[in-house]
Amino acid sequence: MEEKEIRDELTSIRNLMERSSKFISLSGLSGILAGVYALIGAAAAYNLLYNNIGQRIYNPHYRIIEDIEVITLLSIALAVLVASVATGFILSYRKAKLMGQPIWGPTSRSLLFNMAIPLVSGGLLILILITRGYYGIVAPASLIFYGLALISASNFTFTDVKYLGIMEIILGLTAACLPGYGLWFWAIGFGLLHIIYGSVMYFKYDR
Repeated sequence: MEEKEIRDELTSIRNLMERSSKFISLSGLSGILAGVYALIGAAAAYNLLYNNIGQRIYNPHYRIIEDIEVITLLSIALAVLVASVATGFILSYRKAKLMGQPIWGPTSRSLLFNMAIPLVSGGLLILILITRGYYGIVAPASLIFYGLALISASNFTFTDVKYLGIMEIILGLTAACLPGYGLWFWAIGFGLLHIIYGSVMYFKYDR
């Protein structure tokens, strides 16, 4: 009986330490919904680039993108980002409230800071690439920098986030080797992988 009580006490101490050092209120459902948003955005982008072509004849792998299309694509990406961040915040806030963990504290600040450095750097680089017309590098760069951000942030939350980051980087490097298929890799990385990751997180931690 004493041994069981000691084990229970050690488990409680470990859980308490984890709650104080890691942000464990990330919602698996938000990952699933972010993936759905990304797939919807990818479908809209695909329809813009490959279906609405009028009478133009082009190589679908290396076509020249017009300015209006660039603005539309950026708007789609921004809409996906805003919807994903808003959903993640709302669901994580609700989960944190249920768990009695503050949504804004030293741990969450460290998580956001470590995640923001690669994301902001990558975002600025992508904007520079777009202004210079290097559209083919945008998808690989976004996947790689996002993966780096996840790995950096994983020190302050679930370890599973690190594995998602590694897969995003591998996917981004593969996309860089296969020019012309960036949108497909973008849909897999931000859409399919997020849905798989969110499902794993939901059944592992949220239920």
